[in-house]
Amino acid sequence: MTRGTAPHQPDDALAASLAGRFLVFEGPDGSGKTTQFRRLARDVRARGQAVVEVREPGGTDVGEKIRKALLEHSDEAMSVRCEMLLYMASRAQLCEQVIGPALERAEAVFADRFVQSTVSYQGHAGGLPLDEIEAVARIATHGTGADLVIVFDVDEPTAAKRLNPLMDRMEAKGAEFHRRVREGYHAQAESDPHMFRVLDARGSEDEVYARLLATLRERFVTGLHASPLGTGRAAP
Repeated sequence: MTRGTAPHQPDDALAASLAGRFLVFEGPDGSGKTTQFRRLARDVRARGQAVVEVREPGGTDVGEKIRKALLEHSDEAMSVRCEMLLYMASRAQLCEQVIGPALERAEAVFADRFVQSTVSYQGHAGGLPLDEIEAVARIATHGTGADLVIVFDVDEPTAAKRLNPLMDRMEAKGAEFHRRVREGYHAQAESDPHMFRVLDARGSEDEVYARLLATLRERFVTGLHASPLGTGRAAP
């Protein structure tokens, strides 16, 4: 550790290794990913590395309007295909307006959800053909893809306990839906083990954060095959 790094904090080497990297934080609702996303961004920024934080849907004025339409409860049912296209529209604006320029400036970009959420939620759980989702994703992202996707994995009962009682429309879809979401994440990770890391998200916040830091160090700093910059830049 450098500069007197405290336990459960990124050191200078890890923070520097994230320059120009695009990390995606994924997982079922209630997995705790957003807590870890915010903590890592804060700690890496404290080490002097610029970090851009984005969330999906949202992250731009256009995206936040789409977010409201997607997540608010409504008397009118929204089709799964409509959901997918709205998420992709928000993503297209985010990639062009925020993510792409930040990566060009060699800043770290941390995303709270990306394409992999659409594959799990609208694909594996919602029933849309995966090849259709991937085709639209290629248009929406225009080649922007993650260097690493971290899936925060918890069982359904644990996730349910962590959810805010005031659930949004997606969170309120029920146990069977969220079981399929989790299966979708596992299927994606199994199909691309280089791009994905599945992280045990059970335990305390500090325990999960320690696992996250260890995963990032192994991938970008100490691993025998630490990824060169931009190896994950191609979208699915």
